[in-house]
Amino acid sequence: MDQLAPDGLHHSSLVMLGLLMLFAIIHSGGAAVRRQAEARIGARAWRLIFAAASIPSAVIVIGYFLAHRYDGIRLWNLQGVPGMVPLVWILTAISFLFLYPATYNLLEIPALVKPEMRLYASGIIRISRHPQAIGQILWCFSHQLWIGSSFTLITCIGLIGHHMFAVWHGDRRLQAQFGKSFEELQKNTSVLPFVAVLDGRQPIIWQELLRPAQLGIAIAIGVFWWAHRFISLASGAFLYSKLQLLLS
Repeated sequence: MDQLAPDGLHHSSLVMLGLLMLFAIIHSGGAAVRRQAEARIGARAWRLIFAAASIPSAVIVIGYFLAHRYDGIRLWNLQGVPGMVPLVWILTAISFLFLYPATYNLLEIPALVKPEMRLYASGIIRISRHPQAIGQILWCFSHQLWIGSSFTLITCIGLIGHHMFAVWHGDRRLQAQFGKSFEELQKNTSVLPFVAVLDGRQPIIWQELLRPAQLGIAIAIGVFWWAHRFISLASGAFLYSKLQLLLS
């Protein structure tokens, strides 16, 4: 376990906050300058630059979290509570369905297809206008419930804080890009899940939710469930040593 920092936080928690801040700057900062960058160098070139910066930073954040997730103070331990394992996996599976790939065109990520800004108004957007934020909150809740460490709590606060900023920032960028069309979408959708459905502004059309990409995510969840023990071992053996060298 790491040494306590002067303010009572573990050193690894402070490092994680720094890594999350760096990722937020790269990811949200890149999104902020997207229109200007695409106008100068083209949409495909900018997407490749953006991916080359944001994907490695995300991998470092994930790796550092896996290696340090039990650092700090153990706030609670519910891992032996009956039903906790299926509850955590169900919440995690639901979070993945919100996080990926609800509003992504996967071929645009490697710039195989020219990336474009779009207004999505169907599918999971009927449930929440910002499904990635909802998915991240669910993921944080399930993992904090399972792990119960102060390091994971601080990580989740940082992740949720970034996504709350992204909700505001994303709406602001869509407003600038699409004007009245986005205002109409904003009026007829909600950030909180199912609010627009319950008050009659949106129907749920189940056919829109049954997409090949969602099947791919369901398969990925099964693979993660099977490989979870190996992910933990790899994080302790390989990622820990490599990231310590990078951050020392």
